[in-house]
Amino acid sequence: MAMVWGQEELFAEASEDEIQTTEFYLDKFKTMQIFMSDFEKFQKELAQVAIDGEAARRIDQEDLHADKTANAVILNEKQRWVYGRYKVYSAMIRRAHSQIIDEEAKQAIDIRFLQGYSRKETILFMKRGVAGSTVDRRISEGIESMANTLKLMGFFEEICREF
Repeated sequence: MAMVWGQEELFAEASEDEIQTTEFYLDKFKTMQIFMSDFEKFQKELAQVAIDGEAARRIDQEDLHADKTANAVILNEKQRWVYGRYKVYSAMIRRAHSQIIDEEAKQAIDIRFLQGYSRKETILFMKRGVAGSTVDRRISEGIESMANTLKLMGFFEEICREF
C-alpha cells in the first residue's frame, strides 16, 4: 500500500492561497538575499550601530528613556532571527525552483524572481520573439510547480509555525 498525502492524494496540489503565498515569497526573494548578504558582511557593524545610534531607542516608541544597550541586544537578536528565517526560506525556494520540470518556466522564474528583474526585463531576456502572455503563462506555471513542491517540503507549515 502506498503512502498518501494528508488530503488523500499521493501528489499534493497547492491551494490558491498557497500559490499566492509562494508568489509573495518569490517577490521578496531578492530582498531576502540582499539582507542576508549585508548581514553576513556587516554583522558586527550592525550591532555597533544599534548600540551607538537611535535605532535601539525606537524599539518601543512610548519608552523614551529605554536602556539603549538592552534594546540594542534585542534589535540584534531580531536581525539574527530574521537572517535565520531568510536562510531557511531561501534554501527551500531554491530547492523548489530546481524541481521545476519545464525548462522555460524554470528560466522565467529564475530571471523574474531569483535574479530580481521586472516583468518587462524578463520578457526581453527570454527567447527572441516570445510574447509577453507566453512569459506570463510560464511564470504562472513555474509558481504553481514551486507551490506544489513547497507544499510537499512543509514550507507552508514552516511559515505558519513561526508566526
